[in-house]
Amino acid sequence: MSDKISNQNIGKSTLSIWGGEQEHELYERSTQVPVVHSVSFAYEDIDTWHQVALNQLPGHIYSRNTNPTVRAFEDKVKELEGAEAATSFASGMAAISNTLGTFLKPGDRIVSIKDSYGGTNVIFNEFLPPLNIDVTLCETGDYEQIEAEVNKGCKVLYLETPTNPTIKITDIKRLAAVAKAVGALVVVDNTFATPINQNPLALGADIVLHSASKYLGGHADALGGVICGSKELVEQVYHYREINGATLAPMDAYSFIRGMKTLKLRVERQNENAMAVAQWLEKHPMVEQVNYPGLKSHQGHEIARQQMSGFGGMLSFSVKGGLDAIKKFLPKMQYAHMAANLGCVETVVGPPVTTSHVECTDAERAAAGIPEGLVRYSTGIEDIEDLIADLEQALSYLE
Repeated sequence: MSDKISNQNIGKSTLSIWGGEQEHELYERSTQVPVVHSVSFAYEDIDTWHQVALNQLPGHIYSRNTNPTVRAFEDKVKELEGAEAATSFASGMAAISNTLGTFLKPGDRIVSIKDSYGGTNVIFNEFLPPLNIDVTLCETGDYEQIEAEVNKGCKVLYLETPTNPTIKITDIKRLAAVAKAVGALVVVDNTFATPINQNPLALGADIVLHSASKYLGGHADALGGVICGSKELVEQVYHYREINGATLAPMDAYSFIRGMKTLKLRVERQNENAMAVAQWLEKHPMVEQVNYPGLKSHQGHEIARQQMSGFGGMLSFSVKGGLDAIKKFLPKMQYAHMAANLGCVETVVGPPVTTSHVECTDAERAAAGIPEGLVRYSTGIEDIEDLIADLEQALSYLE
């Protein structure tokens, strides 16, 4: 931000709109960040070109490394998360894998939770062990177990809260303090919460990451990921990414910038809708359990209330009859996409077997505590009366 307002306590809606944009020179006095599709950037003399390449002068050399549109997106997320720096990727999984690839070497140890996103779980169970990286996955709510494993020593403590799709809550501040005591790096996936509802860096995390394809973009039309943290740590991940090449495309970066201008408005509406849907589902006779941190019945409600400013738009619930019942009533819904996505303006639904944990086997889902009869419900910004009426008519097919 410019010197004029950099020291003020700027609200998140203002940051969603102006964040990251005032630092960049806009083309021909345009009011919007332009999409710079150029792969390379030319210089009139070798010395200036060389200084830019060495980061001694501001500028861009090659879009696999940096790009003006992409940088504006990174700066916007950086300011919303209260970070020193940010770098972006071609997808959310690229953000996760590049971050882990940067900081984990053969012989290192990582501690995490069983309830992580399916793709992350595959990295833990399939990709890291052959590299001689020790992976310990703990029960998500068992703090004594997590703390004991961290105290044995680890390079990285990886957390996700709320979890996908079980919507469990982890106390970031408590576990970050334990990790710091043994010199471990704390990485938190903040995709479900968004920077509007939760800021892990303020709670002691070292790196916060997002699948930008979800809430940040908000319209299911762009693919990307982003991490934030200290300048020192982000530069290390950036170097790994620039060589390995999982670069965010300028057009996707522009879509994220445009989508983020309404981030706070969207998330606040999704928070409200999700709470109303969760409260309604909790009373329905065909619903066995509802997982939403805004409900007082949720095991992590008190922790969520302390570390989150809003409970999010994600919930999950199980119905009587399991997966067979899900197959029966989900197709009857009129105002919900059955799709492997979340965080967009439309409501999106699906079971873990086709969404969050499609990469996992039945046994792996069971080991991670993922019921086959669970529905992941990403609440959109539709009128709440219509969402509840839609659920009511769809669930009536099970009665």
